[in-house]
Amino acid sequence: MKKVENGNFVKMEYTGKFENGETFDSNRNGHPLEVEVGAGRVIKGFDDALIDMAVDEEKTFTLSPEEAYGERNEELEQSFARTELPEGFDPQVGQVMPVRNPQGGQIPAKVKHADDEKITVDLNHPLAGKTLTFEIQVKEINTEPSEPACEPSSCKSCGTTCS
Repeated sequence: MKKVENGNFVKMEYTGKFENGETFDSNRNGHPLEVEVGAGRVIKGFDDALIDMAVDEEKTFTLSPEEAYGERNEELEQSFARTELPEGFDPQVGQVMPVRNPQGGQIPAKVKHADDEKITVDLNHPLAGKTLTFEIQVKEINTEPSEPACEPSSCKSCGTTCS
């Protein structure tokens, strides 16, 4: 029976839950997620859990914040003057907006505070500081990808880090 190894392309179904049992993401009864194991496209703890699994095998595992998205970093909350925003852009508390990083890429930032003069955004990953439990089932193991490379708009909170 073939087992998952680094470099394999694995299609799987998953459900991600918080410690309280609330589901934060799932693709069950949907389109299986395909990842290249060991390529760093998912969080390391998720990648490691796939090793040695077989087709149709199911596994439940829990990742500490350090194994998942890290601890929250309060220094990643930043304030901007409204004058730095595009004209007519009126961010609201709770809204996620793109912020350009020094390398020219964009990262999501959640608006924590907004008033007439400034806004404060949180640049932490939404799952930072959380203990996460995943239920996964391997559907296929391949040596080549069956789908085109990951696009940022299709990244899931289960851990894909494509950009």
